[in-house]
Amino acid sequence: MNMLNWTLAAIISVASIYPTSANAQSMSPMRQVVNSFTDTFAVRVYPANPYSKPINVSVRVYDQNFRPVAASVAGRNFTLPGNGSRQILVLVPFDGQRERKVRICTESVPFPNQQTQIKAQICGKFLGRRIVY
Repeated sequence: MNMLNWTLAAIISVASIYPTSANAQSMSPMRQVVNSFTDTFAVRVYPANPYSKPINVSVRVYDQNFRPVAASVAGRNFTLPGNGSRQILVLVPFDGQRERKVRICTESVPFPNQQTQIKAQICGKFLGRRIVY
């Protein structure tokens, strides 16, 4: 067997040891258009944890270029229990614009002093439209 075949065999062996899962940290909705009569628009998102162990979560708001937006997030940082989800209300200012596109992201924050230090980020796209009469 040549080196390439040994490498492929090793990768397949290791991959078969670890169970794979279709579950992943999630958030819903992932896209939404919101009409508002005020200087802000509100979005309700639902971060979810499909794993059996709790995860630390942070909800953050960015513009289209992933620059932070000064939005109000009710419960920005929290621990999400295993197999749980939570409702989060996000208020985004229009900042003088008639339309505003933002990304609302659920970011898992690794627990300190743990072996696994993976940080996941799931972002949805949201469009706010200000209705002016």
